[in-house]
Amino acid sequence: MTLDPKIEQLRSLREQSRKGGGEARIQRQYAQNKMTARERLDLLLDPGSFRELDAFVVHRERNFGMDKPENQFLGDSVVTGWGTIHGRLVYVYSQDFTVFGGSLSQAHAEKICKVLDMAMKTGAPIIGLNDSGGARIQEGVMSLGGYADIFLRNTLASGVIPQISAIMGPCAGGAVYSPALTDFIFMVKGTSYMFVTGPDVVKAVTHEEVSFEDLGGASVHSATSGVCHVPTESDADCLYMIRELLTYLPQNNLEDPVFEPSDDDPLRMDARLDSIVPDNPNKPYDIKEVIRMIVDNGNFFEIHEHFAANVVVGFARLGGHSVGIVANQPMVLAGVLDIEASLKAARFVRFCDCFNIPIVTFEDVPGFMPGVTQEHAGIIRHGAKLLFAYCEATVPKITVITRKSYGGAYCVMSSKHIRGDLNLAWPTAEIAVMGPDGAVNIIFRKELAEADDPVTRKAELVQQYREQFANPYVAASRGSIDDIIEPRETRPRLINALEVLINKRDSNPPKKHGNMPL
Repeated sequence: MTLDPKIEQLRSLREQSRKGGGEARIQRQYAQNKMTARERLDLLLDPGSFRELDAFVVHRERNFGMDKPENQFLGDSVVTGWGTIHGRLVYVYSQDFTVFGGSLSQAHAEKICKVLDMAMKTGAPIIGLNDSGGARIQEGVMSLGGYADIFLRNTLASGVIPQISAIMGPCAGGAVYSPALTDFIFMVKGTSYMFVTGPDVVKAVTHEEVSFEDLGGASVHSATSGVCHVPTESDADCLYMIRELLTYLPQNNLEDPVFEPSDDDPLRMDARLDSIVPDNPNKPYDIKEVIRMIVDNGNFFEIHEHFAANVVVGFARLGGHSVGIVANQPMVLAGVLDIEASLKAARFVRFCDCFNIPIVTFEDVPGFMPGVTQEHAGIIRHGAKLLFAYCEATVPKITVITRKSYGGAYCVMSSKHIRGDLNLAWPTAEIAVMGPDGAVNIIFRKELAEADDPVTRKAELVQQYREQFANPYVAASRGSIDDIIEPRETRPRLINALEVLINKRDSNPPKKHGNMPL
């Protein structure tokens, strides 16, 4: 039976749109260890769930030979639509490097804006797979305006729906600011890069010679600049990690994260926690081990693993509840708060607060980083961002002080005084204005100067100070600590607290928005 000619035409056009820029360009994509735009969507989304939008859109430029048939590609240089991940709706766009290098035209931008608008209307996450040479030069201001249209929508969607960007090829110039406005940026090692100005411009202006990778590769942005939240090994690894991240997030700011029942006993106690903090207060231990001993099945999805490693942030589950974890890391700079750590933790706290994810803080902090460099670079201003974020957050906030809690950092790290809901301490906790050595030097300066044996006398005074302040009981006697617990009890106590706080209601004064010290 012969098909209706119109149906044959439709099928032919659909097939044409799926070919992108043609077989030769697809092969060049493979040669660079990169998947095609559609292959990426097939791997990201649940099988058979993708529904494409605007497959027949073409660019509108008629100058510079762009009106020739060989320069007309159905769908232009981006594939858009929706699908599901773990059965939950998401909107997606995937830039197609085989069509004009994935460059952004007015039509390309309109396609992205359409799915962003739909994501906002239906309250679903948006995922952008970036692989583009930038603005389409032939279209001039229309392509630049297209970027601005996207930036506006990224900004309006911020805090309303989760926005995730994957950099899976080049992303340069103005194009970098759309991912920068989203919540999380994933990059692929060796095949992706981001920068405002490329190596040629850098060389012309500053006379510095630098490669694409060293200027804006995944390793640089995940460890040095902090632009990249999750570096990945390949396209497939990147897409898998995005699917994993979404399991911890709600669909939008009006929903709670999905509860996933766990086979990990909520009353489980790990005796190893009782001895993980060393007797020597200056000896480090790995806070990530502590986290994995406490959370469901030891699963911890770390964010910004290689950036500002003196603080650890990421997602986990406790008794099936999704939580955001912020923890000082004694293994790196003794867990001190410096500028980068403050920025990293502040942004993470604000994300969790946007999307109704409870925050669990593990505290072992000697204070803020001292030094001329930090002071001149604005540690006051940047440290205040973390303080602002914790103060502003209205989600359940639970804090566990494992060891040191000194100075202003005690206040900042979700203390009782800034609306911490439950503040627990291990017997090893030390809560004081400053460490024993510094305190003794100030309090007993005159006595030490006049002592016959200042070294011995100082050691005695330090010991006295430790006995008085290097414990959590003074703070607990004044209600600043709600309870002192055995370390092994931490998991069941946290899960119980989450269940108690599940209906917590808190609010901030009516206002357009606060003025964070940016």
